[in-house]
Amino acid sequence: MMQRIRMLYHVPAKRGGRVLYTGGLGGPRYGTIKSARGGYIRILLDGDKWAGCYHPTWKLTYL
Repeated sequence: MMQRIRMLYHVPAKRGGRVLYTGGLGGPRYGTIKSARGGYIRILLDGDKWAGCYHPTWKLTYL
């Protein structure tokens, strides 16, 4: 699934990769890519207990 997301959205998403998410109300947050599911990537934002699903191109900067 991760390879399909890379090809479809032209993003360097890979398990363990770091991202900066800027779509939340609390300001920008860093996180780690954990997996992919149904065209979305699951990211564990720093300080959270569970990973959430995020669209690969919406408000994400791949580091």
